[in-house]
Amino acid sequence: MRGVHDLTLSPFSFETMSNIPENLRYSKDHEWIAVDGDVATIGITDYAQHSLGDVVYVDLPRVGDKFDTHESFGSVESVKAVSEIFTPLGGEITEVNDGLNDAPESVNGEPYTSGWMIKMKMANSGEADALLSAAEYEEYLEASE
Repeated sequence: MRGVHDLTLSPFSFETMSNIPENLRYSKDHEWIAVDGDVATIGITDYAQHSLGDVVYVDLPRVGDKFDTHESFGSVESVKAVSEIFTPLGGEITEVNDGLNDAPESVNGEPYTSGWMIKMKMANSGEADALLSAAEYEEYLEASE
């Protein structure tokens, strides 16, 4: 099983395919994080969903599950492959996006809104500050081309 972090650039230029909202933090494994107090909402980036292709199934953890930083919390199955998804920070799952059970394609169409995957109470909110800003993530993608 591949991980989202194993994604390679598709033949499309990242400038034409990636949407990188300024208000989020990013991991080098292509997950995004929106912080609200001590809760982080996590999903995969526009770049990741483009690289995966059409998402057909998302396997998510249960509320109450606890994860360490960079631990696999689920997987995304696309027409191309099954890829693990990793927590960019540690904490306890407080909510999962059950809507993805019926509409996994939301990950492709709206990765930063209806395509979110989990909400997690962060064990250490300072971990989010160590993640990439939008500009840093864009630079990371450019360097990967």
